[in-house]
Amino acid sequence: MAVGIGRRHFISAIGGAAAAWPLAARAQPERLRWIGVLMDIYTPADSEGQSRLAAFQEAFQKLGWTVGRNVRIEARWAAGDPNRLRAFAAELVGITPDVILCMGVSAVAIMQQATRTIPVVFVQTSDPVGSGFVTSLARPGGNITGFTNFEPEMSGKWLGLLKEATPNMSRVAVLFHAETANSLAFLQVIEAVAPSLGVQVTAASIHDGVEIERNIATFASEPDGGLIVSPHPIFAANRGLIIALAARYRLPAIYAVQYFAAEGGLMSYGSDQIDQWRAAARYVDRILKGESPGDLPVQQPTKYTLVINLKTAKALGLTVPQSLLATADEVIE
Repeated sequence: MAVGIGRRHFISAIGGAAAAWPLAARAQPERLRWIGVLMDIYTPADSEGQSRLAAFQEAFQKLGWTVGRNVRIEARWAAGDPNRLRAFAAELVGITPDVILCMGVSAVAIMQQATRTIPVVFVQTSDPVGSGFVTSLARPGGNITGFTNFEPEMSGKWLGLLKEATPNMSRVAVLFHAETANSLAFLQVIEAVAPSLGVQVTAASIHDGVEIERNIATFASEPDGGLIVSPHPIFAANRGLIIALAARYRLPAIYAVQYFAAEGGLMSYGSDQIDQWRAAARYVDRILKGESPGDLPVQQPTKYTLVINLKTAKALGLTVPQSLLATADEVIE
């Protein structure tokens, strides 16, 4: 009889332990995942960079990830400096994060050299196929995927919009970066479209702020000119200088990113970059849950936004046609 009582106690103890086990398992802390973020153009003090990272973190948190509880985010800010970019890429790869989020063509190119195994999700990157980052948009292959912001064909649209805003424009300077494949592609499309609009193109390959100032000053010495600033980290990092020079020399200018118009540029036409960072959070979440970046298709923008700064137009003595204003998504007055 004593033996039977002992056996019943033993079975009861096992049952109690089994019932308690799921609770104990749930009480264990979650494994901390690491996300590296490589910013090619911004500094930590730049509100544009902070707004993009905040959009990613907000969307990421809605997917169940909380900084300090189950994820750690390590951001590096290269401020447009290629040497810092390379050093930070090596540093991030050295901490072996679960995923690396890269902003910009330059950052992705350097990260591709740094690792072929750590998953990489890119944002604000043009022509990833032409740049050799992915095999195709539908099936990227390898360890890289992400979200494009501009395709070369849309640079013809920049020229068309600028010509519509300034009908007397017969010359246009294009700021581009000759060593970057997608930047060169933008120029080539503009050069192909220009004859049909009666516009002569001046190509200005830029490497630093000194070249920006010299090229704009030289171009502005003759009348009826306009300016197209193609997307590249060097132009984003020097956006204040470019906007000021365009105002000083009274050059109507169009830019690829909205904050140029918000900060005093005449016009911008491009995709919603903040939305890309939110979408990137979903891709990072899927990779952390086991999906391969090579199987996640590269996403292209579905909407482009035209912003016109009427304050700047008035300062330039420019009357923007009502037909163009009617198509603008935002008019700054």
